[in-house]
Amino acid sequence: MNKVLVNVYIPILNRAYDIFIPLQSQIFEVTELIKRAVTELSEGQFMPSRDTVLARKATGEILDINSTVFETGIGNGTKLMLI
Repeated sequence: MNKVLVNVYIPILNRAYDIFIPLQSQIFEVTELIKRAVTELSEGQFMPSRDTVLARKATGEILDINSTVFETGIGNGTKLMLI
């Protein structure tokens, strides 16, 4: 499985984490993976809700949950945010 390394910024924590995500997974699956990872990495300081979404950091564009990572053009070094 091919993966890419992305940087995920969490505004509420004012922190960013580098996380590997699979290229062929859909954004809704990746969002769940990232929510769990950030909750663990932040030692429970981040508590996601059902409304938590993944967006491009530069533009604020919310990613389509039905697209794959590959389809959205996400690659190594892409900066995302979890809001």
